[in-house]
Amino acid sequence: MFSSALKSFSSNISSNYSFSPQPISYCGPWKIFEAKRKSSGKAASVFVFDKKSLEPQGGGLGGRSGAASVKAAQQEVVDRLKREASSLARLRHPNILELVEPVEETRNGGLMFATEQVTASLAALLADQDDQEISGRRSRASKYIVREGEEGKAAKEFELDELEIQKGLLQIGKGLEFLHESAGLVHANLTPDAIIINAKGDWKITGMSFTGPASDSDKASSNPPIHLSEVLNHDPRLPQSVQINLDYTSPDFVLDNNLTCAADMFSLGLLIIALYNSPHKSPVECHASLSAYKRTFATSSTVPSVNNNFLAKGKFPHNLASDLLPKLITRRPAQRLTAKTFQEAQYFDNILVSTIRFLDALPAKSVSEKNQFMKGLPRIMPQFPGSVMERKILPALLEEMKDRDLLAAIMQNVFAIVKASSDRKRPFIDKVIPKLREVFIPTGGKAGAPDKDPSKEAGLMVVLENMQTVADSTSGKEFRDDILPIIAVGLSSTTHAVIDASLATLPFITPKLDYTTIKNELFPVIAGVFAHTNSLAIKIQGLEAFYTLCGGTEDMDAPIGDGLDGSIVNHDENRTNSSAVLDKFTIQEKIVPLMKGIKTKEPAVMMAAQKVFRQVGKVVDTDFLATDILPVLWSFALGPLLDLQQFQTFMTLIKSLSARIEREHSRKLQELSSSNSSATLRTARTGGALKPNVATSANGEEVDFESLVSGRKQNGTPDIINDWDGAARPNNPPSMNGVSSWSSPSTNQQPAMNTLRPQATNHRSVTPDQSLNAFTSLTPSNAFNAPLQPSRSGSFTANQPMPARPAQPQQSTVDWSSALSPTANIWAQNSANSSAGNSPMVARTASSSFTIAPPPKSPPIGSGPNYGGLNGAMANRQGMSNMAQSVSQPMAQPMAQSMAQRQQMSLQPQQRPPQQQQRSGLDKYESLL
Repeated sequence: MFSSALKSFSSNISSNYSFSPQPISYCGPWKIFEAKRKSSGKAASVFVFDKKSLEPQGGGLGGRSGAASVKAAQQEVVDRLKREASSLARLRHPNILELVEPVEETRNGGLMFATEQVTASLAALLADQDDQEISGRRSRASKYIVREGEEGKAAKEFELDELEIQKGLLQIGKGLEFLHESAGLVHANLTPDAIIINAKGDWKITGMSFTGPASDSDKASSNPPIHLSEVLNHDPRLPQSVQINLDYTSPDFVLDNNLTCAADMFSLGLLIIALYNSPHKSPVECHASLSAYKRTFATSSTVPSVNNNFLAKGKFPHNLASDLLPKLITRRPAQRLTAKTFQEAQYFDNILVSTIRFLDALPAKSVSEKNQFMKGLPRIMPQFPGSVMERKILPALLEEMKDRDLLAAIMQNVFAIVKASSDRKRPFIDKVIPKLREVFIPTGGKAGAPDKDPSKEAGLMVVLENMQTVADSTSGKEFRDDILPIIAVGLSSTTHAVIDASLATLPFITPKLDYTTIKNELFPVIAGVFAHTNSLAIKIQGLEAFYTLCGGTEDMDAPIGDGLDGSIVNHDENRTNSSAVLDKFTIQEKIVPLMKGIKTKEPAVMMAAQKVFRQVGKVVDTDFLATDILPVLWSFALGPLLDLQQFQTFMTLIKSLSARIEREHSRKLQELSSSNSSATLRTARTGGALKPNVATSANGEEVDFESLVSGRKQNGTPDIINDWDGAARPNNPPSMNGVSSWSSPSTNQQPAMNTLRPQATNHRSVTPDQSLNAFTSLTPSNAFNAPLQPSRSGSFTANQPMPARPAQPQQSTVDWSSALSPTANIWAQNSANSSAGNSPMVARTASSSFTIAPPPKSPPIGSGPNYGGLNGAMANRQGMSNMAQSVSQPMAQPMAQSMAQRQQMSLQPQQRPPQQQQRSGLDKYESLL
């Protein structure tokens, strides 16, 4: 509704200002809107009066006058309100409401004028506190909540505590002193509606619709004299807000018909009582009736006094009730305090109020007084409420920043207030940052080499020293846009102390900036300062900045360690928690070359460089450490100016980095070795170790094309005669339960018995081939090819030759009891090996109770140990194959045995021992059995 009403007004103010949609407060007949100038964005407040509010409610005029008289009364009110706004334009005082835009009459008959930014009227504040009392939420310190501007920012609270009341009353007294003594005017309607609280928390006087010259004043005034007989009579056709409020009127007006300045002091006394009363009303209630007012002052019991606690339900401060109020609420005007003596009352005699009074008069003080005030202010600042510091003290200090001699002292107090504020971001962003940019950033907004101004640099030093507070009070965007240019000004300074302080801020500013800004804007400036400076202090501080840019923090100064002390340290923990500012490439290509170029060998510089290298060692690769970092560290460590402890610090770092290089490179090699072992193991599991003649790929897989397309696996050497050998041989890995050809002989072997003793029945005999005469060239050549005869106990002595006889042909029978028997028998082992060569045999258990002695030397690659004869060749070829498959293809036995004999004789001629004596007859072929 109000926004539409504003749109209906056509004025200069409405076209130049943007308004809040709803009023934030009221002041008598005026509604107060938050506004902002469109051209500059400066905040203001707009007071709007709607003429429709003067129309009588209910439509009745009471028969006293006609429509003409009503319009005349309404026009008189409008004229009086115009004079009120005009009075603000003429009366310029810190405690009088400041007018920004003059009053304008709109098309619909309304009025509008713009003032400084205000928070609320005292009447609205007290009404809000009354609402809190009714709802049971009242506290002694009332908090009035308003919204800042049409953008709906965070709510701010105005706390009406004791100090705020003292400060406000003191300001009202100053305003009245100006009106009475300088302007010769009487306010005549001093009520809570006539008190405005601005954005700084100052109390200011307004509502001067009935202001006029005093009867005893001799000063010229543009205000017309007041006719008390007219203004005191209440007109029921008009709202009470546009008429004098009799509840705050002095008896001088009503009883004496005397317009004096003392009447305002009586009204001020009633206003003070209303501040402490509950509810917040005047002790005089006459309901706009002169007769009721006169009856009230007819008897002493109904007149506010010390005896009746001034007809208030609240409790007054001692000095206020005993000293100040009795001198204001008195019947005789001559006995009342003047506006000037009111300010000198004991009620205002305390250090906090005196500080505020001195602060108000600060522009008029001398330089020495200002310096003393700035030095002493931090001692009493904790006693001030936060609202007073933020709204009263802080703006006053910021206004004095134009005095360069006080800049450093002012900035110290400013940061003390910001730290003490509960919501430090809002006052710092809204009030402090604009002043910082105005003072420290050159015209045009570009940071360059500043002028040599010691006072300004002293203030800049204070800002740099409080950079953590600045970072905590701003967002990333605000810091980059407003604070980073100030730091750039410090880095470009010609004063070493300012540059050093600017570099020291790096740990606080890097978390507020993004990577691109740091790398492209901040780091080049720091690198330039480090490369061109001749100051050792700046060199050291530059190295500290490099340490921060590499991700180091103050809690990361512990040594890396070599990993040999048994402690478990997470070397990546600090790097994770710290802000990894620059990337690894920038560190290796930019920072490390700058450090290599250090010419000085001063111990302080060397130790600062050692700290940077320690942090770099956590970031860069081990190859870079070995080739670029360690040589530089050795060069620095052997510096002639280092003492023993400093040298040992370098050696600790060198050892720790070397240990890291060794640890990571060893792990890398171990991973490579594990990968190769895994590949070998996969090849062995696929049978590649047992088939060396089969071609394999790089990953251990067979690539024999014939085996791939035929669906069967073949040996690397084709066997034309025994082409069934690959099909009959199982494609399973050898059983690990069998006895290996490298196993040691059994320790429980018994002496060999007569070789002519009949053979045990736990094996079957091998029948010679029918075509034995075809192998006349195969003649045994050494003793190891002698036939092996079983003993009575089933064991034999391998190195003792025995007489042998050819085995008699017999039928192949299966003795299952002997096959399952744990008794060791060499023939059973040889028979098992023969079965793997596609000879029909019975299945036996996977493990045997006897073993064969290892060979005298390593066999050739791809063949097993040779123990002589057909049985040894077959054992080397098949190992510990499963005997369950020996029952397949019984007709291939003769041909398989013959080919096995021929291959064994051709592969291992060099391992044959010296020949035994020649045998005749069938004995010479005994080795074939």
